[in-house]
Amino acid sequence: MTISIFGLGYVGCVSLGCLAKNGFSVIGVDVNETKVELINQGLPTIIEKDIDTIIKEQHKAGKIKATQDYHQAVMGSDMSIICVGTPLGEDGNLNLDYIYQTAKQIGEALIYKEFFHIIVIRSTVMPGTNQKVGKIVSEESGKKVNIDFAVVSNPEFLREGTAVEDYYNPPYTLIGTENDKAADIMKQIYEKVNGEFIRTEIKIVEMIKYINNSFHALKITFANEVGTICKKLDIDAYELMNIFCKDKQLNISSYYFRPGFAYGGSCLPKDLNALKTMANDLDIKTPVLNSIELSNKNHIQNAIQLIKKSGKKKIGILGIAFKEGTDDLRYSPVLKVVDELLEKGYQVKVYDDYVQTALLIGSNKEYIEKNLPYLKNLMVNNEKDLLDWAEMIVFNRKNENYIDFVFKYPDKSFLDLIRINDKIHSYNYEGICW
Repeated sequence: MTISIFGLGYVGCVSLGCLAKNGFSVIGVDVNETKVELINQGLPTIIEKDIDTIIKEQHKAGKIKATQDYHQAVMGSDMSIICVGTPLGEDGNLNLDYIYQTAKQIGEALIYKEFFHIIVIRSTVMPGTNQKVGKIVSEESGKKVNIDFAVVSNPEFLREGTAVEDYYNPPYTLIGTENDKAADIMKQIYEKVNGEFIRTEIKIVEMIKYINNSFHALKITFANEVGTICKKLDIDAYELMNIFCKDKQLNISSYYFRPGFAYGGSCLPKDLNALKTMANDLDIKTPVLNSIELSNKNHIQNAIQLIKKSGKKKIGILGIAFKEGTDDLRYSPVLKVVDELLEKGYQVKVYDDYVQTALLIGSNKEYIEKNLPYLKNLMVNNEKDLLDWAEMIVFNRKNENYIDFVFKYPDKSFLDLIRINDKIHSYNYEGICW
């Protein structure tokens, strides 16, 4: 198989060398004459560990060459990988002009090609780019997407300084395409690359780099804010964070990375505010820490707005404790929802089997009587009573049995705050984050 790579910058040069090393013939394409000449001399276009040796070896073996002629490159290859730049525009959005210009060039060349061609978007792009590239290529070539050609989204996870190592050992190889033939070929392309091969929805693939890099930025900033506080308190921040990272159950894990409802309870709000106050007393600015509570409050408002949008006035809530398997109502975010709905004139009833017990016994009995005296008047005795009465049901408890309610009560609306499972698809069901 012969592969053409459009764009011989950082990603393009590394991909060129590594693909050739894996046994493919590769044609580099770039508008920059100097870059083309460098590749044709067996020299890399970037400074990067090991890539100079790879380019030199593969050029000597006749596996790589470069050209400015995009038509020749497309006609002489089975697959075109787009690695052109996507700089930030003045409006804060990515400038995808180079992507679309390349798509146009590929489309122009495909007019004269009789065989199936795969176009791979390796550059970091916005969701929807795959579809637009397919449209541009189709318009320019007169060919049909997924019949004459296919578009595959395939983001890279390369770090400068370790790019070659990262190419062969990515966290995973991720592709998105509507075409099964293209997916099978992509799997063959990455046979010699370690890590799980994942095929998923195109928009997820297009979105992943933004989530990855934003989270990396968040981690760095969070660690720096922690370090700044520790410095003022004469605490070894490195030792602290080393211990922090040893917790693989909660801290460094997937446990909390489940889009759902806002956080609550007695610990998270209390300790976050204590740390913010500590920083403030030390005259330390911590914008990341300070923004957490605001974001949490905004998420509660998201739930309220979805309820309001439904147009329903009789709202039943299944689960009011702050999390699963507890009767603890302290700082339960769903109570904020209840309070605001009552203020706006909505009728609200709730059911939570754990809290039913708490009304009778336990330490929460006193808390409920003191802080939530109205709660007894809102509670019903069982789920059926709630379902029979309400026009809209809000799921705040992860109970698989609740799935059946969506289909047994087609005349009612359902809002899911915790994602009971990923298999519910119905006109009367909506998730807060999905």
